[in-house]
Amino acid sequence: MESRKPIGVFDSGVGGLSILRALRSELPQEDVVYFSDAGHGPYGERADAFVAERSRAIARQLLDEHRVKALVVACNTATAAAVHLLRAQHDHIPTVGVEPALKPAADLSRTGRIAVFATRSTLSSARFRSLHESLRGRADFVLQPCDGLAAAIETQDHEEVRSLCRLYARSAGEFGNGPDQIDTLVLGCTHYAFACRELEDEVGQGVRILETGAPVARQTRRLLEARRILNDAGRGQVELVTTGAEHALRQAAQLWL
Repeated sequence: MESRKPIGVFDSGVGGLSILRALRSELPQEDVVYFSDAGHGPYGERADAFVAERSRAIARQLLDEHRVKALVVACNTATAAAVHLLRAQHDHIPTVGVEPALKPAADLSRTGRIAVFATRSTLSSARFRSLHESLRGRADFVLQPCDGLAAAIETQDHEEVRSLCRLYARSAGEFGNGPDQIDTLVLGCTHYAFACRELEDEVGQGVRILETGAPVARQTRRLLEARRILNDAGRGQVELVTTGAEHALRQAAQLWL
């Protein structure tokens, strides 16, 4: 049965585990194959053509070897570079991407000042520029590239994570709920969800931090229901696949799932 097939989720490394965590909460009955392309990532400092090539190869592997019924691109950089290509090439299955939560942030912010932490690839992508432009006049967005942060999270270099969170929070500006302060922080990379504690230490507990896991999980549910391929029985299992070190992925999964 089509509904019993797994969902395929991929990222350049462990960041997509934040999306997988949300999927497991929203759709606990679904089997999931999680593909970490750690042998070729992180994608944030890679060219779009390289990211698109890897995304197509991974999607093909998930379809051919694991017979997935849906694809979740659990990486902002890969979504920007390749989700339109995957949807065109594999239009027989639902494909879900992730994008920074600029629209919800604009609705939630009271000061009208919002910081967006993301990789340079995401911030420079046509997809992000279009999203940003569509919200012109709704809020003042401070776009902060976070070089090295995804890599530090990937290797669980906790000191480097703390140092970079401090650096980029200070670079973005003054956080808080007063006039002209930044009161909302959008996480534009799935890795950054695993640095929420460090970021909260820097920006303060009164600042909203928005990630994309829950909205992606809800959208995945909607698409599966629309195609009548939602698995509504049993307890789903997770299979981990990686082009990098298997022990590193399993350790990260044990820590963050």
